[in-house]
Amino acid sequence: MSLTEKAMTRLRELIQSGELPPGTRLPPEQQLATELGVGRNIMREAVRVLVAARVLEVRRGNGTFVTSLEPRLLLESIGGAVELLQGDSMLELTEVRRLFEPAATGLAATRITPQQLAVVQGHLEAMRAAADDVELLNQHDAAFHRAVVAATGNETLSTVLEGISSRTVRARVWRGLVDADAAGQTLREHEAIYLALAAGDAIQAQAAALMHVITTESWLRRHLAEER
Repeated sequence: MSLTEKAMTRLRELIQSGELPPGTRLPPEQQLATELGVGRNIMREAVRVLVAARVLEVRRGNGTFVTSLEPRLLLESIGGAVELLQGDSMLELTEVRRLFEPAATGLAATRITPQQLAVVQGHLEAMRAAADDVELLNQHDAAFHRAVVAATGNETLSTVLEGISSRTVRARVWRGLVDADAAGQTLREHEAIYLALAAGDAIQAQAAALMHVITTESWLRRHLAEER
C-alpha cells in the first residue's frame, strides 16, 4: 500500500468513526498531515482523490469539508463508468439490472403514492405518443423507470439503478427494437408494469419488470452475437 493510499485509508477511518462527520471542515493542512503521519504532498494527493470521489469538497476561501456523504454523491460516478463499458461487459450490466430492477419494482408497488403513479403514467403516455421518435422514447423510457424506482423511497437503490441503467445501452436497444418492429411489445411491457403498480400488486410488478429486462437482455445477447 502506497503512502497516499495509507493517508486515504486513515481519512476514511476518521470519517467512518464520526471524528470527521458530514459537513465538517478538515483541520489545517500541517495539522492534518501530522495526524495522518505523512508529508504535505502526500496528504494533498490523498485529499485530491477523495475530492474526486465526492467524499470531500473544496470550498474556495473556506477550506476542505466532508461532503453530505449521501448516496447520490458517493455513487454517482457509477454512471460515468457504465457509459464506457463495451461488449460482454454491457451484457453483465444487464444481468445486474435483471437482479435489482424487478425487486425494486415490486417494492415500489407497495409504496407508490397516487402522485408518483401519475408521474409514471405520464411517461408511459409520452412513450406511446413518441412511438416513432427513438430519442424521445429513450428519454421517457429512462424517466419511467427512474420514477418507478424513486417510489421505493430508497435513495441508495435509486442511485445504483440510475447508474447501471446506461443511457447509451438504452438508446441502442430502442433503436434495435424499432428497427425490428418490436417497439410495440416493449411498450406493452411498460404498460404491464404500470398496471401492476396501479393495482399495488408487488408480485405482478416484479414479474412484469423481470419480463421487460429479459427482453432487453435477449436483444443485447443477439446483437453482440451478430457483431462477433
